[in-house]
Amino acid sequence: MGENASFWESLIYAHPTCTTWKQEAEGSIYHLASILFVVGFMGGSGFFGLLYVFSLLGLGFLCSSVWAWLDVCAADIFSWNFILFAICFVQFIYVTYQVRSVSFDREFQELYSALFQPLGISLTVYRKIVLCCDAEVVTLEKEHCYAMQGKTPIDKLSLLVSGRIRVTVDGEFLHYIFPLQFLDSPEWDSLRPTEEGIFQVTLTAETDCRYVAWRRKKLYLLFAKHRFISRLFSILIGSDIAEKLYALNDRVHVGKGFRYDIRLPNFYHVSLSETPPVQPSHHLQRGSPRRKPTGVTNCGSFSTQS
Repeated sequence: MGENASFWESLIYAHPTCTTWKQEAEGSIYHLASILFVVGFMGGSGFFGLLYVFSLLGLGFLCSSVWAWLDVCAADIFSWNFILFAICFVQFIYVTYQVRSVSFDREFQELYSALFQPLGISLTVYRKIVLCCDAEVVTLEKEHCYAMQGKTPIDKLSLLVSGRIRVTVDGEFLHYIFPLQFLDSPEWDSLRPTEEGIFQVTLTAETDCRYVAWRRKKLYLLFAKHRFISRLFSILIGSDIAEKLYALNDRVHVGKGFRYDIRLPNFYHVSLSETPPVQPSHHLQRGSPRRKPTGVTNCGSFSTQS
């Protein structure tokens, strides 16, 4: 213990204490460096936050190097500050290269700004999602079918970028799919990763459409590697299905002026009085969310899986 105490005492008391403080302040370069340090450490996260931090800290260390060279005339202070400036400069160049490498086509950039950026998804995570679909946007011409009822296998998940898709079952109109909505979210949600299935509806392009498609197996591999992306898609798909259910709920009517609520099959809401009387159905069929409930007029709808 005595040796340790003597070591700390020599470390603290070996140097003479300051008896006289300098009256004049340091030069403006020193104070500019301090201001740059304070502002630099207020930077945020992400690529642009790193650029902000490294640029201001680098300028601060550069000013400190100039101050040490001109005012203090101390080679060691100059050397350390210049080394730190060089490190910040290299980091700034590296982050800039990463930002330039994470660049997308116009449609993918618009998709990021509209859907993923508001959720706080970083460009690096979004890049993994884009690479999973091979950074390709598929074109679907007007009146061409994306899927045909009872024929097309469910082997991918697609997100509409532009245009409008019409969904029908047995020739009867169900609803539209608009940009930033999934084309096949109910089908995706109805199958386990190891299961296979076919579409129970027909999806037809009402206008020239553009969509992004992720292959089913490739997307599940991405989910296995990155659980955050898996949770992200789970939220997006669930929200998309809910929007489709709410849209269909406004089109479904039963008799005696009541509206059929597909969220609560045993309850009804008052609707238009001119709705023709029909025997209401008190339960929904099991199966695909796009199956029509029996005994309901005016339009088919999703069904809920119990």
